[in-house]
Amino acid sequence: MTGYGKAEAILENGKLTIEIRTLNGKNADVNVKSPLLPRDRELAVRRKLADSLKRGTIDLYVIWEPNEAGSAKAINVELAMEYYRQIERLAGAIAAERGNAHQMDGQAAVDGSLMDTVLRMPDVVDTRKQDIITDENWPIVESAIDRALDDINSFREREGKVLVADVSEKVSRILAISHEIEKYETERTEAIRERILSKFEELKIQCDPQRLEQEMIFYLEKLDINEERVRLRQHCSYFIETLEHDPLPGRKLGFIAQEMGREINTTGSKANHTEIQKLVTSMKDELEKIKEQSLNIL
Repeated sequence: MTGYGKAEAILENGKLTIEIRTLNGKNADVNVKSPLLPRDRELAVRRKLADSLKRGTIDLYVIWEPNEAGSAKAINVELAMEYYRQIERLAGAIAAERGNAHQMDGQAAVDGSLMDTVLRMPDVVDTRKQDIITDENWPIVESAIDRALDDINSFREREGKVLVADVSEKVSRILAISHEIEKYETERTEAIRERILSKFEELKIQCDPQRLEQEMIFYLEKLDINEERVRLRQHCSYFIETLEHDPLPGRKLGFIAQEMGREINTTGSKANHTEIQKLVTSMKDELEKIKEQSLNIL
């Protein structure tokens, strides 16, 4: 379920970059990592991402790069003109107070610094954050989100093909190891029988041969691992079938892998044979890799 998708939206005052990143997760956990997305659009975007990506930790990033026009601050012209008129009246009053001799000097000083003074007055330059995403440009932004989703789904599809091949190979490996166990079955049974008989001889115990044979058969049946091997093969076949035909097999594969592990563990607990234990360890190793990879399958 890991993936990455990216798309751009060119707006009047700059460029929006949409990035979507996903990690493994049981459910769809959507996180919007930007304050630029309007609140009234956020719920619909979350639903779009969850419906498209199905599962995983999903992070949406919206990055804004303004152009020169977009980075320019707005000037409140009406307010600036009002400040200008007031400053002019103030300059005239100062000139009248000082007398006609100083009027021209005062007027020149005011003209030289008037613009800087006006621009420093409160609220003349609008420093408030402007809405980048609006109702008018929303279709462009939404189209970019859709393209980013297409990009990440294509990424996931490519990764998925690699995962399917890898997991299928590991399941085949478990089946092959399971078949190897068969060649040790007769040897294991005989070894158990000989060990029990040697104990009787060691303790110098006399018993009814017929009754001993019955008990021996009962004991060996308890240690028989043929059923576990048969069920393991069935689980492996079901795993491959689900992987190939189920549109969203991830959750189900996890459950099947648990059943495979149960049969492998039971085989190991019943084995009482060094070589079989080694094979069981190899199957467990392959199964752990399958479980890890299955977490990345939808």
